[in-house]
Amino acid sequence: MSVPFLDVGAAYRELQAEIDQAVNRVLKSGTYILGREVEEFESRFAAYCDTSHCVGVGNGLDALHLALRAMGVGPGDEVIVPSNTYIATWLAVSQCGAVPVPVEPIEATFNIDPDLIEDAITPRCKVVLPVHIYGQPANLDPILDIARRHGLRVLEDAAQAHGARYKGKRIGAHGDAVAWSFYPGKNLGAIGDGGAITTNDADIADKIRLLRNYGSRVKYQNERLGFNSRLDPLQAAILSVKLKYLDSWNSRRTAFADKYQSCLDDNDLHLPFVPEWAEPVWHLFVVRYCQRDRLQRLLRESGICTLIHYPIPPHKSEAYKGDYADAKFSVADDLAESVLSLPIGPHFENSEIAGVIDNTNLLLSSNE
Repeated sequence: MSVPFLDVGAAYRELQAEIDQAVNRVLKSGTYILGREVEEFESRFAAYCDTSHCVGVGNGLDALHLALRAMGVGPGDEVIVPSNTYIATWLAVSQCGAVPVPVEPIEATFNIDPDLIEDAITPRCKVVLPVHIYGQPANLDPILDIARRHGLRVLEDAAQAHGARYKGKRIGAHGDAVAWSFYPGKNLGAIGDGGAITTNDADIADKIRLLRNYGSRVKYQNERLGFNSRLDPLQAAILSVKLKYLDSWNSRRTAFADKYQSCLDDNDLHLPFVPEWAEPVWHLFVVRYCQRDRLQRLLRESGICTLIHYPIPPHKSEAYKGDYADAKFSVADDLAESVLSLPIGPHFENSEIAGVIDNTNLLLSSNE
């Protein structure tokens, strides 16, 4: 059999007529920077997230970076980040001239451990930046409580959590701001780069609108040092189409995740743990296995593509290892050596997921 990790073109094939119509509408409009299409998507996505404001930007990294800037983060400041995350979370902090302060995750959920955050706070800390890793919400209530007691902002990295819920409420407005990525492989993906910030804070939204557009509200009148990071109208139009289908696509992901949870042999394979207050959207289905590399190789030889999210934790990357050479983040290190992401997405056939299950169980049993 042959099972890809994810078919990013499947969504376009399903919605080709609607997407082509939306693209043609933009092409005929003559408005190719910001404009009505971007404003309409921002309005729709804000409503979807039950937030007051959405600001579209160029990509997910810019969403994090500009949100931090809008919160006043600058050189010499510190931002609490997970030790287990994609490096973009750390890069956004560094782009502000600030210092990422890593905190280890809870092994069972892969998300930042709230019990460890308070000890990492110093007088230089300005923001706590939890990540809803793999599409599962972090435990936000204790994080928000700690932040409020210390006078800190909370910026959520929801690049993988479109539609996820924490205690029944959709991710998008628990913290001071939420950063999103619309990279093509996301649950809500563009056909190219894209990102956004949602917030109920009008001041933060206003500052990000300035920052994304050269620091300007009126052309050639620049109020502050800004950047060029604007959500493209073509991408906004495509995202507006896809947004209508996000919940049904997430339901299919959940059905496949349930099948994995109930049918995979979990004697040696550590399956994801979901707290009762979390409703993940299964951007990734991540298992742990002591002989991860061997299992991945054997699955590949069986025609099944898997990925590792992530093989190198940020503190061991070439970009950061000089600054964190003496740092010990054993949980993040252990995860990097054992996690494996199985194929999941809304456009797989039931037979493909069943094939992944059968082959994985067969390989696990043959290794005993």
